[in-house]
Amino acid sequence: MDKNVITNMLRENIAKKEEHTISEESTKMISDLLSEAHRYIGRPYVHGAKGPKAFDCSGFTSYVYRQFGYTISPSSRAQYTEGTNVERNDLRKGDLVFFTSRRSGKNVGHVGIVVSADNESGDFKFIHASVKGVKVSDFEGYYLGRYVGARRIITE
Repeated sequence: MDKNVITNMLRENIAKKEEHTISEESTKMISDLLSEAHRYIGRPYVHGAKGPKAFDCSGFTSYVYRQFGYTISPSSRAQYTEGTNVERNDLRKGDLVFFTSRRSGKNVGHVGIVVSADNESGDFKFIHASVKGVKVSDFEGYYLGRYVGARRIITE
């Protein structure tokens, strides 16, 4: 391979990595946001509940983000239009992930917050208010076939 081709490929890879960096301040905020989200593990699911004693899925994500100065809609469908689109192989902690639900058909009906992501495999874990209460789930089984997309709210 030509030396110039290799040099250009390296520059492109470095530029792509720089695009995906996040400020130290935002990294800390996301860490704090996830710590806050984990405080509610085990809280019950109640349709339409906005917290902090009980949550539905979008009430949970909206409540947690609001604690850090971000106002997002209390509707999962509306949240899917907020922030910036993120590909599954580019997820990072704090991103919102969206799914269809049994009742929503092909529309967004569920949302959670990414707590860890493996961008090589596309796997991730997320915290959400499920019918069993607030919990952390793996991206597998039920959720695997219902994934719709992801949005990034904290972009700095």
